[in-house]
Amino acid sequence: MNLLTRVTSTLAFSLLAAVATLQADEVTVKQGDLELRADLTLAEGKTAKDGVIMLLHGTLAHNKMEIMQALGDLLKERGYNTLNVNLSYALDKRPSEMLDCTIEHQHKHEDAVAELDTWMNWLKAQGASKVAILGHSRGGNQVAWYASEKDSDLLEKVIAVAPATWDAAESAKGYEERYQKPLADIMAEATKLIDESKGATAMDVPGFVYCEKTKATADSLVSYYKDDERKDTPKLLPKIKKPVLIVVGSADEVVADLPAKLEGVKQDNLTVETVDGADHFFMDLYADEVADKVATFVDWK
Repeated sequence: MNLLTRVTSTLAFSLLAAVATLQADEVTVKQGDLELRADLTLAEGKTAKDGVIMLLHGTLAHNKMEIMQALGDLLKERGYNTLNVNLSYALDKRPSEMLDCTIEHQHKHEDAVAELDTWMNWLKAQGASKVAILGHSRGGNQVAWYASEKDSDLLEKVIAVAPATWDAAESAKGYEERYQKPLADIMAEATKLIDESKGATAMDVPGFVYCEKTKATADSLVSYYKDDERKDTPKLLPKIKKPVLIVVGSADEVVADLPAKLEGVKQDNLTVETVDGADHFFMDLYADEVADKVATFVDWK
């Protein structure tokens, strides 16, 4: 490649990157002492009044991870506005990157429900006429939790892509296998601290979610590891009154028990769609199929 061609290619790439950056506007909203971040993307010729699909990422992840970026871009192509939320994990203006395992973890699983509600109120203030919420993995559970307990007049549709399931015994077994210490011992210590009104006390633990040898408060540990059936997405579905779409990957080994658990849920407002061959992250053309199913389900055109 000669110099002129190389320079031309570099400029072209830079222009494309600049255009891609301009497609989404970063927006912020205050929640207590925290400033929450998200990316708002408007489809061509659309405003918030045309409706917004709010997107929520998975465990300790962020709003620019591949699946969330892909779904945002693909939904825009199909004429839908999106608000791609970046959970704070109790950090002010948290950057769009995987959560640093070395921090002192003070966040809770259910914090996402409050943050979704903050963003729903923000969308209402922006003039949004209707909202659909879509979550992936743990985010799928959190949007279902929100819809089952908070709801909103704005909320029209709920979409959970490979949503998290929960089994307390399996969680405890997996913890001990991975971190070589019984979870029950850690939970007993954390629960004792909470009973003594010391839930904000940080504990040195061999593992917390995906993080090894880290610190987490007693409150945070109990939130993520206590036996709470609301973490099991299929158990939330009967409490949701709005139309719900669950998207399953046929090759998903992360929530392999999801199809069997969904078989026991029978309700008129539930649609279950399977993407053949997709694993937990619906990469490449599988993301297109997810976007098609979401667009058909939302059906705002």
